[in-house]
Amino acid sequence: MTDLTLPTGGDVLVDVMRAHGVDVAFGVVSIHNLPLVEAVDRDLRFVPVRHEAAAVNAADGYARATGKFGVAITSTGTGAGNAAGSMLEALSAGSRVLHITGQIDSEFLDSGRGVIHEVPHQLQMLQAISRFAARIEQVDGARAVLESAIANLMSLPHAPASIEWPIDFQYLADPADQVAPTVTEASARVATTAEIESAAALLRSASRPLVWAGGGARAIGEPLRQLVEALGAGLLTSNAGRGSVPEDHPLVLGNYASNPGLDELIGDADLLMSIGTHFRSNETRSYHLTLPVPHLAIDIDPAAIGRVFPADLGLCCDAAVAVRQLLEALGAGAAERAEPGWTDRVRATREAVRTTQRDEIGAYADICSAMEQVLPTGSVIARDVTIPSSSWGNRLLPILDPRSNIFPLGGGIGQGLAMGIGAAIGRPDVPTLVMVGDGGLAVHLGEMATLAGESPWCIVVIFNDGGYGVLRNLQEANVGQRHGVDLFTPDFRTFAASLALPYALTRDASEFGSALRKAVDLRSPMVIEVDVTALDPAPKPFVPPVHVPDRPAGPASRDT
Repeated sequence: MTDLTLPTGGDVLVDVMRAHGVDVAFGVVSIHNLPLVEAVDRDLRFVPVRHEAAAVNAADGYARATGKFGVAITSTGTGAGNAAGSMLEALSAGSRVLHITGQIDSEFLDSGRGVIHEVPHQLQMLQAISRFAARIEQVDGARAVLESAIANLMSLPHAPASIEWPIDFQYLADPADQVAPTVTEASARVATTAEIESAAALLRSASRPLVWAGGGARAIGEPLRQLVEALGAGLLTSNAGRGSVPEDHPLVLGNYASNPGLDELIGDADLLMSIGTHFRSNETRSYHLTLPVPHLAIDIDPAAIGRVFPADLGLCCDAAVAVRQLLEALGAGAAERAEPGWTDRVRATREAVRTTQRDEIGAYADICSAMEQVLPTGSVIARDVTIPSSSWGNRLLPILDPRSNIFPLGGGIGQGLAMGIGAAIGRPDVPTLVMVGDGGLAVHLGEMATLAGESPWCIVVIFNDGGYGVLRNLQEANVGQRHGVDLFTPDFRTFAASLALPYALTRDASEFGSALRKAVDLRSPMVIEVDVTALDPAPKPFVPPVHVPDRPAGPASRDT
């Protein structure tokens, strides 16, 4: 009989997590990961989510909110497959998620015998959804593989990593017998003196500059603000780059590049410096946005430079280091080169687009203001894909710290709740507000039980419009009919009560503000439902910027 008191691979995992300052893992327990779950639950913290996709989402939210890496533990086979979609989100967002999945006993690997939980080509699947994917092939090699995965996911550009661990090796691994890792984290390239001087010369030539900060600018911090001020530049951001300079700064135009209110300012700019951005389709009018030239692009990924918009000068390097180098090269007096009145135009445009948006979103404007006024500074804002997020949460609601900006950048609906739970567990010092729609929440409704069981300081705001409102608006705008978008919606009051979660139904901004104050004061989970149909004034219908091609005239339809 196996002595269950002996050390296992779970103890190896615990030692590695401790060495990197990570104290929590998210997952679903299984016969093919028991040693890992038992050790983490005993010595650190294991959060038992209800679905493997949610485990990855929660680890992703934890990583973004803390700056560490997140750990997700799943079972082999179907369990690992369930995690794949959320791993694609982590891959799209460049998020540091370490996904550890079990595997069947080593003696049966790749035999196709139909061992329980066995699936063919699992490692190939992990390679498709991760930058680093490996199998632990020796009992004494577990720590080395774990350290290799962590070094990879922490290297720039960030990306998730996956490991599959045969169950017999999990039981047999002993921390005392591990081969010493020889891994060194890859250092990012630093721009040369000549490259920095060329970039600085280009910046000196501009009198109406703009900067576009993407996800690669999140870690730059104070030097980015200093550079923007030194240039007298307006700062555009992608959704991923929000908070790279606090959005209450008067030069931060924000995630409004595709807003028509910025067309004149962008058209008059005489230089664009982009930092770590993909120029995503939904942020560039499906790549038809006209951007200033010349274009100075800074990105750690050489393939990203000039991929969407041509770059007159590209620096493939660590952006955080490059910005500090540019500040030194520019020296004092850079802002004096900006055209008189340019920064005034930036500030005026910033206010104008926000005022226009407030007018268009009706009662949402006051709900947004209530969030801004009631939530403590630095609160985490986790947003699922839903109308309030896509229309104003991703733009108007200020983000002051990039660690507070949690949103599924891959666009997948239903991931926001688990991401918010992970962020809230990682950041217990501030409340996490989760913005979800009724449709998106239903995708992982079981994670409400995780919320109730773990009791983090997490406020779930459900915007209930009885279905998929974004797609409903898109259908009505294009074909005038609805298909597949009107859903049966639970009674959220009863559902919250079944989980012993405090609940409030709100129909206007005043009720919402009162409920939010109560939720913040609780320092524990609370559910706030917003009856979207009762809001007055009603928001202007939000139609996503999705390209629908014109079709040539054809035979009359069968309905005519």
